Amino acid sequence: MSANFIFGCVAAYSILLFIITWLTSRNSTNHSYFLGNKSSPWYIIAYGMIGASLSGVTFISVPGWVNQTQFSYLMVVFGYLAGYIVIATVLLPLYYRLNLTSIYSFLEQRFGFWSYQSGASFFILSRVIGASFRMFLVVSVLQTFVFQQWGVPFYVTVLVFICLILLYTFEGGIKTIIWTDTLQTTFMLLGVGISVYIISKELGYNFSDLVSTIKKSDYSQIIFTDVNDKRFFLKQFFSGMFITITMTGLDQEMMQKNLSCKSLKDAQKNMISFSIVLVFINLLFLSLGVILYQYAQQKGIALPSNSDELFPTLAIKYLGSFAGLVFIIGLISAAYPSADGALTSLTTSFCVDILGLNKREDLDEQKRKRIRYYVHFSFAFLLFLVIVLFKSINDQAVVGKLFTVAGYTYGPLLGLFAYGLFTKNSVKDKWVPVVCILSPIICYILNANSVQWLNGYKFGFELLILNGIITFIGLVLLRKKNK
Repeated sequence: MSANFIFGCVAAYSILLFIITWLTSRNSTNHSYFLGNKSSPWYIIAYGMIGASLSGVTFISVPGWVNQTQFSYLMVVFGYLAGYIVIATVLLPLYYRLNLTSIYSFLEQRFGFWSYQSGASFFILSRVIGASFRMFLVVSVLQTFVFQQWGVPFYVTVLVFICLILLYTFEGGIKTIIWTDTLQTTFMLLGVGISVYIISKELGYNFSDLVSTIKKSDYSQIIFTDVNDKRFFLKQFFSGMFITITMTGLDQEMMQKNLSCKSLKDAQKNMISFSIVLVFINLLFLSLGVILYQYAQQKGIALPSNSDELFPTLAIKYLGSFAGLVFIIGLISAAYPSADGALTSLTTSFCVDILGLNKREDLDEQKRKRIRYYVHFSFAFLLFLVIVLFKSINDQAVVGKLFTVAGYTYGPLLGLFAYGLFTKNSVKDKWVPVVCILSPIICYILNANSVQWLNGYKFGFELLILNGIITFIGLVLLRKKNK
């Protein structure tokens, strides 16, 4: 595929997004930006959240993981399903009952100002690093196969990508994203589905052959029973459950879409239906990984050293122009939802939680909108700087560790919300930030030394649960009885 052709596809797709943006952002207000006027159809949100949940990391990485983790990731996905049920039955009723715009304002009502600021700040930190990491992966692919061939510097590629996202989100916000996500989910699902079909055809498989090959392959093991293995099935299941509770239920980006539904009942229908569909979609991604490795083996293609490069390399270099086109459109479709949602939720959290914009009675609608614009552009610039920083580090392992560190910041959120929901005591509010900072640090040290200290035990995703428990214990030590 030529660089011009790939760029043309990306440009055409972006124009389609701008058309949807124009249609949905007319007569927008701060209320429509933050909550979509509380009028979003639940089935549209459920469908669009598929693309927002999977992101470019899933599109690129999950197929490549099959070589290292087999199908053990499915146990994590089953945990996701359990986590979504908890969100639908415990967290969503709370958010709707309190009529929240930012979910972290619950912490202010429950504990006080410093707990509130701690929750919002940890979300902002984790979302900036996490969103930047996801965008970095996607932009790196575009840089390698398009802009590098034209001699365009990496930072210019990043700037173009950020500007595109900025332009179609700064006015309409969540009201626009809900509808653009549906387009992006459609193209992403078409991308992975058509890719499976093309590769199966290249291998000479019909549907029954495909199912049989995947079932009999060395990659299809789901359940691992070694407790010390990161893939231990109970560890994977409960990790997936708590990952969902924290990174969806306690995440402003994901909950902001649910809070734009007309009612709690609609939000719950959205959450349950979306979670069931997500199981089958992740199974499709894992199946794609199996046949990618089968194809490489059959054709004698050397595997890339980085598993993230498997799908893009085969799609663009070996499977023909149409497969390359499908991959590029699928990748962009997976990348945009996580990027635009992150930018909107960061703007919302900073305006509502840090600046208290919704409490400022001295500001009229126009002044509030102007402040929101400044915040939106500032976060876009911050994302640009962090992505360029990742590139300057020039070490994929280091960047991956930064992404893992960002995941640690959800542990304090888990502990804060759990203590707020399941106890009746208050806390010494001014000391809460100390607990929230110490908890991830303790977890990082434990993870780095677990093999030596814990008789060969290696932490997996369950480190998030431990992080939340440490925060919870810290809050117990800070408790004070209610008068």
